[in-house]
Amino acid sequence: MAITLHHDITMNGKVVRAGETVSWVMVYPFFLFHMAVFGGSGFFMAYGTDVELSFLFAHGGIAIVVYLAFYWAIFGPDTVKWLFIDTALGVVGIVAQLGWILALFDKTLADYSILRHIVPFCYYVLYTFLVHRAVRDIWSADRDDAKRRKVDWIYVGASLLIYALLAL
Repeated sequence: MAITLHHDITMNGKVVRAGETVSWVMVYPFFLFHMAVFGGSGFFMAYGTDVELSFLFAHGGIAIVVYLAFYWAIFGPDTVKWLFIDTALGVVGIVAQLGWILALFDKTLADYSILRHIVPFCYYVLYTFLVHRAVRDIWSADRDDAKRRKVDWIYVGASLLIYALLAL
């Protein structure tokens, strides 16, 4: 499976032009791992330490802006609209999943100010967007509108089901 780039990007020192394709192996494993590390550190800084909010926003904010620039270049603006859909899912997901994770440490979302939740929330949205893109690419759903709609609805339904189970 290949991903058609929407903007020029340099990968491994080689410029890949807009309209050219790259293997999904060059994109998803790198970003999923990279975002898990940065998202994990953002989560730890937000909830596990008393780090200043300004540092949390600088550390997390810079990475989030960089990820958005890569998403725009790799996936294009039409696809990035799914960030908004994933944001809606993220509102439900952050309550279910972050609440569940914090409960493992005898904490709740209410134990922290709303500002502490911004960086983990943004990472969550960026990560779920990447998972959604990977699901669509694995099932080759972008080449067939009917298949794309079906995969999208299954993705949304599966996400809501997982959140409901976690909320219980």
